[in-house]
Amino acid sequence: MSDSAVLLIDCPDRPGLVARVSSLLFDHGANILHADQHQDHELGLFFMRVEWALHAPAADSPAPPAFDLDAFRHAFAPLAASLRMNWTLSSSSRLPRVALFCSQYLHCIADLLERWRLGELRCEIPLVVSNHRTVEKLAAFYGIPFEHVPVSPDARAAAEARHFDLLARHAIDLVVLARYMQILSPAFVARHPSSIINVHHSFLPAFTGARPYHAAHQRGVKLIGATSHYVTEVLDDGPIIEQDVARVSHRDQVEDLVARGRDLERLVLSRAVRWHLDRRILCYGNKTVVFD
Repeated sequence: MSDSAVLLIDCPDRPGLVARVSSLLFDHGANILHADQHQDHELGLFFMRVEWALHAPAADSPAPPAFDLDAFRHAFAPLAASLRMNWTLSSSSRLPRVALFCSQYLHCIADLLERWRLGELRCEIPLVVSNHRTVEKLAAFYGIPFEHVPVSPDARAAAEARHFDLLARHAIDLVVLARYMQILSPAFVARHPSSIINVHHSFLPAFTGARPYHAAHQRGVKLIGATSHYVTEVLDDGPIIEQDVARVSHRDQVEDLVARGRDLERLVLSRAVRWHLDRRILCYGNKTVVFD
């Protein structure tokens, strides 16, 4: 994959936004690879994602000219201010740094680590953290440092202080809760806005809490699901990134629901992480726009 830049924008909707952005990119010699936009007509908001190559093709030159990202950033800032844009500009040349948190269920973290090894997740994973030692050998197999941070009701503050130190020391950009069965404090969430992804083993907003498969079985549902979402201060209420479902019947017991749900959990979490790493997600309110 060649190096590329991604511009993410949200702002009040008005005519000519796409033309203003694309014209400036053209003026700076950008070779656009992908462009997508969305309008929320009810709220009057506009969202856009543009990706372009950082090395433009040039048949008559042995070394194609590099796109000047800093010059574009300097030129784009006044335009963005005049149009009241929130925006981020990033380059694929810097791989995001991801910390994986889990407890004793390993199916999600094992799936993420194998996808990472195969190159499906473009990131660095310098850290695996768990309140149990169950995952330690798996982390060692993939050559990733493991940190055991026990969590107990009377030592939560100390555990969280260690988490803060580890995340800062490893310069972590994204925290992935791969079935990490602990509730994060508001202080933890505030340090990483829209940068903590969780997987919940139900089709939210149905069956929040710790035992959703049991609750679904008691209710006699015909569909079970899994949800990946950004973490906020309110439990299981953050902006939803991805969901999937599987059909069940009256013959299925709780154990059957759990087994089928594991596959859903793997899928929705890996998709959410990949889309975040590819810079395809914009949050607004308590919703997300996930660009194609």
